[in-house]
Amino acid sequence: MATTTPLTPPDQHREPPPLLGGACWWALCAAAALGLAGCSSLGPHRVWGTAAGAGYLAAALLASRGRSPRTAGAVAVTGAVLLPLLWLLAVDRAQLEVRVVARSAGLLLAEGTPYLQHPVVPEDFNPYLPGMAVFGLPEAVAGPGPLTDPRLWMGAAFLGAFALGLPARARSAPLRWIAACPLVALPLAVGGVDLPVAGLMCLGLALAGQGRAGAAGLVLGAAGALKWTAWPAIPVALALLAAASRSAGRPADRGEGRRADRAAARCGLVALLTAAVLVLPAALRDPGAFRAHVVDFPLGLTDAVSSAASPLPGHLLATHVPGGRTLALLLLGVSALLIALSLLVRPPATTADAAARLALGLLLAIAFMPASRFGYLVHPLVLAVWAAVREKPGHPWLLRVRKQVSR
Repeated sequence: MATTTPLTPPDQHREPPPLLGGACWWALCAAAALGLAGCSSLGPHRVWGTAAGAGYLAAALLASRGRSPRTAGAVAVTGAVLLPLLWLLAVDRAQLEVRVVARSAGLLLAEGTPYLQHPVVPEDFNPYLPGMAVFGLPEAVAGPGPLTDPRLWMGAAFLGAFALGLPARARSAPLRWIAACPLVALPLAVGGVDLPVAGLMCLGLALAGQGRAGAAGLVLGAAGALKWTAWPAIPVALALLAAASRSAGRPADRGEGRRADRAAARCGLVALLTAAVLVLPAALRDPGAFRAHVVDFPLGLTDAVSSAASPLPGHLLATHVPGGRTLALLLLGVSALLIALSLLVRPPATTADAAARLALGLLLAIAFMPASRFGYLVHPLVLAVWAAVREKPGHPWLLRVRKQVSR
């Protein structure tokens, strides 16, 4: 018969599986990085691909010779993050998003809004919510320089929030692995606005799982003031906080259920107020510019069309199938509805469950959005890794099934 036994302590501290820490994994990362270096038309991406490819190949060589995953991972991080970041900072090269964030901070200080009044070309548009401009404030105040570059502050916010959302005893290895992963290492080096959003979502869910409703609402509200992609984390956190009331079936537990409901309401209220305080002043300063930048431009309703599109299902449907845009939006709506129903019918019981549910929802959204890009996949990736690290050893996900033949 089949029995389940919890992982033993040695199992809990075993080395990462070969796919995630061995020579094959680093070789695959090297192939992806060198492929980007050879195919990309963007200078910062070519720099990253060349440096990261060398770092990944060195890590693969070390792993094949039996060196520890920690050593191989450190070499991979050096080649994929530190070296290209330092070089790009020295020559003042970055992805377009970095310049957009820096410009938005200067506009915010000078005019009270981070948005140009009459954008013409795609580079003029700032599709992010006003809170994103905070990462450009050091450069706007102190001037351009390696230490004021927005990508440094965005990377620090991501790594800090991701780490704070993890148990203190289990931070080093996950940070090293996630930083070395190509989907994360690339934006860390060239600049990417999605990383701080993903990190704050992890931290917000961690605080909600601890029952700290007010702090969770504050963090998730701050994330919601950066990009629209953070808003799905709020209902997931509310479902996590209210999960206690779902299980409060006995009369003695009704008080606990009411407290859980109040905690969820407090989290939602704090999140909305935080986002409103950070977003509304700039939005009301010039409502027309706000709508053009953060609503019309991302939806493709302006004369200037965003280049943020990758061959994902939604984009392929919208581009190659008659009526495909409507079909893609319908699939997007159905997937959102199914995730919402799952939160109501079976709310997440742990922070890991909540992160996994949010990762699935964002993955479906990225897949079916008519205009999306592969870089957005950093959201479900970060959440999935964070959920795996947060998972308790005794949880069914981490049980080992042994089949024994009984006579």
